[in-house]
Amino acid sequence: MDGHDELARRFEERRGQLRAVAHRMLGSFDEAEDAVQEAWLRLSRTGDDGIDNLGGWLTTVVSRICLDMLRSRASRPEAPYGQELPVSEAGGTNPPEEAAVLGDSVSLALLVVLDRLGPAERVAFVLHDLFGLPFDRIAQVVDRSQPAAKKLASRARLKVRGTPAVPGAELDRHRRVVEAFLAAARGGDLGGLLDVLAPDVVRRADPAVLPAGVAPELRGARAVAEGTVALRERSRFAAVALVDGDVGLVVAPRGRLLLALTVSVEGERITAYDVIADPARLGRLDLGVLGLPEVSPPSRTP
Repeated sequence: MDGHDELARRFEERRGQLRAVAHRMLGSFDEAEDAVQEAWLRLSRTGDDGIDNLGGWLTTVVSRICLDMLRSRASRPEAPYGQELPVSEAGGTNPPEEAAVLGDSVSLALLVVLDRLGPAERVAFVLHDLFGLPFDRIAQVVDRSQPAAKKLASRARLKVRGTPAVPGAELDRHRRVVEAFLAAARGGDLGGLLDVLAPDVVRRADPAVLPAGVAPELRGARAVAEGTVALRERSRFAAVALVDGDVGLVVAPRGRLLLALTVSVEGERITAYDVIADPARLGRLDLGVLGLPEVSPPSRTP
């Protein structure tokens, strides 16, 4: 095996970890793969002479590439939120990594909230809170002092976790009810929906999200349950999240916010929910992640 083949082998050993870092930063598997491939091209051009810690060097390079991509994205006009599922989401199969994110409510909600952070905030938060890198390394990536890098991560952490508007015990109860609603919606379980909906429940929805001829307001458990089942396909991309201080849902194919649901709970049942699709209304929502793990300890090995 010549030197180039050995370098390629060592890179491939780290590709999965690098892709995970890049995906958390960029929220796109395709863009993450592009960032990792660019890191390989740079390594293959320079070789590993003078690199004492290849994993650390690659993590730094991928992180800087992602930061540049995020800044470039931020400088472009924001594309409007789509109202239809992307073709690749509405049918066909997702790669295993995408399927894992779709099946993990915390991961999906996190991608939505991370998308609202500034580029440097997102990079600092991902590297420290999700991958446990120390702040001296992060400071090099974001080109800030170590205290400034800590402030970036701290500010991002507050935004990611959001601010609950209800007490913890009540929040937990609301979460159980909303999770039961989502499970029934995903399974097309009409009986399960009727169990969790109050008899006089009201569902309101932005007209743009509804098929032609469907009323924007439905009243009564049976009508709302049937209307929820009719939109079952979108529930595949839904995640429980903190929405304006209480438990709600975000619908986000590939982590891109499509819809949000604000949910009112009384006792053990949902009394109302609103489906928000208008981009201006979505942009004004205060979103946070429920069930986010505590900060990881600093990693000794990148």
